[in-house]
Amino acid sequence: MHRLISFVVFLALISAALAIRCYQCSSQTDPKGVDNCGAYKRFNRTQNIAIECNSDESNMPGSFCMKVVQQSPRGFIWDGRWRQVIRRCASVSESGVTGVCNWGVYENGVYWEECYCAEDGCNHASRSVVGSTVGLVCLIGLPFLYRLLVA
Repeated sequence: MHRLISFVVFLALISAALAIRCYQCSSQTDPKGVDNCGAYKRFNRTQNIAIECNSDESNMPGSFCMKVVQQSPRGFIWDGRWRQVIRRCASVSESGVTGVCNWGVYENGVYWEECYCAEDGCNHASRSVVGSTVGLVCLIGLPFLYRLLVA
């Protein structure tokens, strides 16, 4: 039993040491009329390449992926809603948890949403669904694993 626990801890340490790959872009840096980061249309994973978070290519080193969306209220700009998306690596999750999204509204009425996840390329999605699903499966399976180890 102790060997099984040691093996699980060993695997967890190895996976934590491996670098995570995340998409890195910002709609602020897109040329006029171009939407490379997926602010107004679906994010194109074939057009963007996930980078290793601890490499020189990364604007910010980290062990998580992050996606930030900001959107103005209607009428903020003449053509309707202004929208901005940022995808990057992150070193710390604001909530301390990955696989979740936090959201709110600034005083000026701009809606914001930050999603954190911990799988390669997971910040491509509209929400961090993969991390939430894995977390839920682990949470449900924990009592069964405990019973196996105790028995």
